[in-house]
Amino acid sequence: MLEQLMDLVREHAQGAVVNNPAIPNDQNEAVMGAAATSITTGLQQELASGNAAGVLSLLGAGGNTAGETGNSIVNNISNNFIGTLLEKFNLDKGAAQQLATSLIPTVMGALVHKTNDASNNNFSLDGIINSLTGGSAQGINLQGILGKLSGGLDKNGDGHVDLEDLKSLLSNGAQQQQQQQNNNDSIGGFLKNLLG
Repeated sequence: MLEQLMDLVREHAQGAVVNNPAIPNDQNEAVMGAAATSITTGLQQELASGNAAGVLSLLGAGGNTAGETGNSIVNNISNNFIGTLLEKFNLDKGAAQQLATSLIPTVMGALVHKTNDASNNNFSLDGIINSLTGGSAQGINLQGILGKLSGGLDKNGDGHVDLEDLKSLLSNGAQQQQQQQNNNDSIGGFLKNLLG
């Protein structure tokens, strides 16, 4: 998924990154990579913290709510990206904020659009969620579940649909995926230090 997401970032980064005088040309790819990583990490963190409903709602939204500035998940991803821009690329805060607030909502809006486009095979809700959770949702038709939720599974009219099992499944999968990535990073760093 990261490769397809990186292509999506590249599609929308011309003005925000490539033509941005605050970013040296030799850092364009690294900044775009940081944006893609911020998106995947941000979505994975939301799932790991139990916000499966928010992520599913965001990615499964037929509308383009991801491009709206009021979406808390998109705002969290933007803030994480700002932190990366300040820390790793030494951008000043104003330039980092401007870049993040123009690029992240645009890419997220495009991701939602492509995820909900039946003719697009590169992005699917099931594929994205499985990528973020290490395959924990394998065999579950998430798009179908979302369709049923919006179609009215709340039969008793209390305003609640019990998604605790799905939330737990996705949260545990995302946590395990994060742990595996952290282990791989620490092993890679150990080997790099040992050999290098």
